[in-house]
This record gives sequence, C-alpha cells and structure tokens, in this order.
Amino acid sequence: MSATPTACCGTCRFEGVGLDFTGRVHGDELSPTVHEHGGRHNAQFIADQGGLDDQWLFAGIVDGRNVWINHLEHSLDALEGLRRETGQLVVSTSSSLLHTPIDLDAEPADGDADLDDELRHWMAFAVQKVGEVATLAKGVGEGREAIADELEANERALDDRRDSHRTRNDEVRTRIEGLDEEHDRRSSPFEERKPAQRGQLDLPALFPSTTIGSFPQTDEIRDARKHLREGKIDWLAYKKEMEADIERVIRFQEEIGLDVLVHGEPERNDMVQYFGEQMEGYVFTENAWVQSYGSRCVRPPIIFGDVLRPSQMTVDWITYAQSLTERPVKGMLTGPVTMLEWSYVRDDQPRSETCRQLALAIRDEVADLEAAGVKIIQVDEPAMREGLPLRRDRWDEYLSWAIHSFRLSTAGVKDETMIQTHMCYSDFGDIMDHIQAMDADVLLIEAARSRMELLHDWERTGYANDIGPGVYDIHSPRVPPTEEMADLLRAAARVLRPEQLWVNPDCGLKTRAWPETDASLRNMVEAAKQLREELVPAS
Repeated sequence: MSATPTACCGTCRFEGVGLDFTGRVHGDELSPTVHEHGGRHNAQFIADQGGLDDQWLFAGIVDGRNVWINHLEHSLDALEGLRRETGQLVVSTSSSLLHTPIDLDAEPADGDADLDDELRHWMAFAVQKVGEVATLAKGVGEGREAIADELEANERALDDRRDSHRTRNDEVRTRIEGLDEEHDRRSSPFEERKPAQRGQLDLPALFPSTTIGSFPQTDEIRDARKHLREGKIDWLAYKKEMEADIERVIRFQEEIGLDVLVHGEPERNDMVQYFGEQMEGYVFTENAWVQSYGSRCVRPPIIFGDVLRPSQMTVDWITYAQSLTERPVKGMLTGPVTMLEWSYVRDDQPRSETCRQLALAIRDEVADLEAAGVKIIQVDEPAMREGLPLRRDRWDEYLSWAIHSFRLSTAGVKDETMIQTHMCYSDFGDIMDHIQAMDADVLLIEAARSRMELLHDWERTGYANDIGPGVYDIHSPRVPPTEEMADLLRAAARVLRPEQLWVNPDCGLKTRAWPETDASLRNMVEAAKQLREELVPAS
C-alpha cells in the first residue's frame, strides 16, 4: 500500500497491515527530502484514525525499488514515531525486492563495468537492503547506541555522495536554468509541417509503410558483440560486421517495397543501455540482473549524476545506412521518459529534473542527426504510460513534465524534419489528450494485439496528427495473412482519415526470427498496397 493509508470502513478486521513509508510510491514526483519527514507525518495520520493499538504494522521504510542506501537516522526517526501508534512494529522494505539486483558484492571489482568503490558506497542491492532492515530493527529495539558504527558509516557515505563532484555538472545545470517556454514547441503547427515534410520525402499519399526500428538480432550479431567485448576482434572488424547486417536489412526493405526504412539496430545491445553507455551520469553493472517480465531479465543502468551526452551516438550508423539507398532512412533514438523509467534513477533530486537532463541529451543527438541530413527521426517512448503514478490525482503532475521532456527533446528541428514516436501497450484512452500534446508528426502505436481497441478512444477523442496503428502482433511467431492486416486498416480508416494512417508492426522485430519477419513484412506491404488501391479514388 502507499504511504498514505485510507481509513477503514470499520466492518473489516485484520491483524496487520504493510505500508510504504519511503515517500516514493512508484511514479510519483515527490521532493527527495520527503523521506525525512514522511514517517512522522504518517504516524500522525495513523493516530488521527484511531491508531493501530492492537495490530501489527509492517513499516516499509527501506526502498525496495531502487539501489540507493537508506538514510538510517531519518528512518529511525520515522520508526520511533510509528512505534507509538501500533501494537507491534515490524521493520520492512517498501515492496518486494524483486525489483532490485541480488547482491552488490557480486559485482567484480576489476570487471568491465565501471562500478568503482565510491559509487558502491552509495548503493544497496537486495542483500544489503535486508541488512539495512536488520540494522534498523536493532536500532529500534536496542537504541541507537547499539548501531553507532553503522550510523556513522551511513552518514559518511551520504555526505560523500552529497558533496561528490561526480553527481553535479555545472554545464548541464546552466542549460536547464536557461530553458524557456519556446524550447519545447515546434516553430509551426502540424498542419503546416506535414506538407513541408511530405514534399521532400516522396511518400505515398495514403498508407506509407515503415517498421518500428529493430530487425532480428541473429546469433551472428550477438557473437560479434561478445567477441568485441572479449577482445577477440577489434572495433574495425566489429564495425564491418555490423555494416554488413545493416546493408542486408536495407536491401531487404527495398526489395519488399517499404516506404520509410530503418537500419535495423544491429549494434545496439538494449534500447536504454546503448544510449546510457554513451552518456555521462550513468553507470552499469555486470551481474545486476532483475526480472522484467516472464523469463526475460534485464540489467537496468543506474543514473547517479547529472546526465550529459559528450558526443554523437548514432549519426555514423544512420548516415551509413542512408548512403546505401535513395529511400528515407529514419534515425532511431530512445526518448527521455523511457530512459528514465527503465533505469535506476538517482533519488537526490526530483525525477522531473533528471528527465529534463535526459531530454537535453537526446535533443543534442536529434540536432546532429538533422544536421547530417536525416529527414525522419523517431524518438521512442514505450514507457510513457508505464510511468503513471499509482495515485490518479498525481497523473497530471507526472504527465506535465513527461510530455514537456519529450517535446524538449524533439522541438528543436525544422518544419521539414519529421518526428515520429513509438509507444507500447494499448490502453491509452485515459491519456489521449496528453498523447496529442506530444505533437509528434507520426505516432506509431501498438494496436494489433488488442484488435484495434483504440478505435473506441479515437471515436471519442479524435487524433489530429498522423498515426500508425500496429497491424500485426510481433510478440508471436505467427505470420498474419495480408487480408487480416488489410481488415485492421479498413477499420482504422472508418474512424480516422485515411491520409492520417501509416502501416507498421506493433513493435520492434529484435526478438523475432528472419523467416517469420520476412513473410510478415511482405504481407504488411501488400496490405498497404491493397488499401491504397481501394481508397485512392474515394480520396
């Protein structure tokens, strides 16, 4: 439960309740100092509700969703206030430790990751968090003198982190302070941008086709990355292998008739890690795996300081791909909100501040892609809705800075440069107005899995810019027939204007095999051709 419990109706009976007292319910934008006072405030709230005199309170005082050490003194202050209002106090984590890596000590001191001793002193993984729970329980039960050494070491680490020059970058903070209202606005409205973009891209008037970005990551691609990491091949040999795969992907897309191409992303290990590895303020681990979904595990990067992009991250790969074809190849970037949501985020400043820093880093890459002649740039935000706070009354607060960050990352381009974005998960009906406010020229959105369920939301709210509702589910190896995809496009065209619609898969193709990818994309391109033939006379 969240840190603010709701009053009981009086008809239920329970022996204990577990509450999150970290002051950081997932997704909420709270001051980083809330934790210091949250326990005392909630002790008063519990007292105002009549207390929990004959019940157990499992006080979630150690953050179970992040990797930073607990402020033990502040937690003890909070726990002592809570103890007076409950029959039995149990010190606990705020949530399951499923969300944190297992053991900080499992990280090799001399490994490839750059998790040095200074950074380690600021962090606690699951094993260390259990230790913090035990230390706090001992402090509550036996007094602070019983944990004096632990308290002293904890204060020293916290002071070290607060005073470290590694967490602050004056250049980044000066840029943030200099932002004004114009930085997150395109120079012209969409209805003026669209003809300027279409005029130079030579796209079909109806149903242009594209993909979301990634193509299958074969064993050969993964082996090349592994061999580079192990020193078995040098950078030039690795680059040659990646360029060969890029050319294969480009030629395939030309052959089947896609209108807007991608380079396939063979060089990318992960859509967040790849960019984080090239930014200052990030650190990475070797063994800190956590479950993402099902049997899939990830190693989330850790944002420990101000974020800065020192140099170009994608320009060489994209311009190489563009040199192979006359058709437009779009630049592919991960958006600031997704970079934030799929990382462990520093807890010594508001999340919105970190997101703005990420937005400026992505903005710089967008500008360099545009300067290199890239005419379409896709900035993906699959985690936009995922970041919504649990409490609905905080949605607007979150969406305000999240949408601002996306716009900040994309608004610096000319009218002629097309900005696309991709969003996963199909339940967007309750935030459609905010999605419209992103002002992307083209929104590529997951829709096939739900059989175009979003059509009901579009009927209710409409959508002004161009949109590509996914027409086949990439989460399955099944190859959808052409007519099935054509039917989905017909359904979309009955709700939205045909000239708004793009044709694309639900998501990236990284996890799929080549045979099913080949067959599915050929059917998708054929479905787009069918719809053009059906609807061009009417248009």
